[in-house]
Amino acid sequence: MEISSKGLLTQVTQFWNLLDDLAESDPEGYEKFIQQQLKEGKQLCAAPEPHLCLQTKILKPEEKILFINLCQWKRIPAPQSATHPVPLSVGKPEDMAETSDTYTVISVAYNPDVLQVAEKDQMKKDQLIQMTMKCIEEQLQFTLSHSYHITNFKIKGSIQRIKQSLVGIQADSTDLREKMKKELTLEQIKSSTVNNPDHFPQLLLPKDQVSGKAKCLIEEISSTEIQVEMKIPAYELKIVQDQNEKPLKIELKVELPGINSVSLCDLNVSEDDLLIEVPEKYRLHLNLPEPVDTEMTTAKFIKEKSTLIITMPLV
Repeated sequence: MEISSKGLLTQVTQFWNLLDDLAESDPEGYEKFIQQQLKEGKQLCAAPEPHLCLQTKILKPEEKILFINLCQWKRIPAPQSATHPVPLSVGKPEDMAETSDTYTVISVAYNPDVLQVAEKDQMKKDQLIQMTMKCIEEQLQFTLSHSYHITNFKIKGSIQRIKQSLVGIQADSTDLREKMKKELTLEQIKSSTVNNPDHFPQLLLPKDQVSGKAKCLIEEISSTEIQVEMKIPAYELKIVQDQNEKPLKIELKVELPGINSVSLCDLNVSEDDLLIEVPEKYRLHLNLPEPVDTEMTTAKFIKEKSTLIITMPLV
């Protein structure tokens, strides 16, 4: 049964009154509580940090090179104990293109403590990587080659793209409503903590065995929507130079057959990459060869040719 708007307002008011009481009766405890909430908010808003990048291969449904960005993210809770499942989040797969090569990038995030422990023990590190690939296989219905190598770069793509692929992680709103239905007490406010893993929506994925009798203790904390297969459109990218052969700007022409309006296109440009999406039809993600000025970037759509032309001045 959902709580009414009036009831919700009443309980929020009660909560603030309790905070006022706490501020008067225990100023030091009040300050610690506020600082804890600010710290929690900062952690939840912080971007994932790249840890290492793996290169392997997707075997099915289509053979393709796969890069896996292993990231540390404080938003992901640490496992409750050595025998509990390890929480993680698997981002949405992104097909990317560089010149004539296409490949897929998947970002996977763990709590920093998990990766630090694995880094100290090569066997644990390999086991974590194998469990990660097993989880990707089960969630995305891929068949992967379990042979891999760690690249000499920590990240494939950009931090912005990684964060966008992992944005499905959010505290469950029903969890918040359930908490607000309970009567809040001064003692509960004082004992509030950010380290309670129950604050996160969690889905325990069914796991068989990774190797031998070792169980795959992986706990997925976000779900990935079913992806509609989208085509990579034909495109032409060139760097325009001045008379002294100094690079001035990047021009990108993208052919979008069947599209007759720019309103159907979603365009996102960062300093080092670009993403074009036409829902359920096309998707193009490119790493740019030079940093660009996003504020001066322009785009125009030639309706007669169904072509999108993007001009990106260099920084």
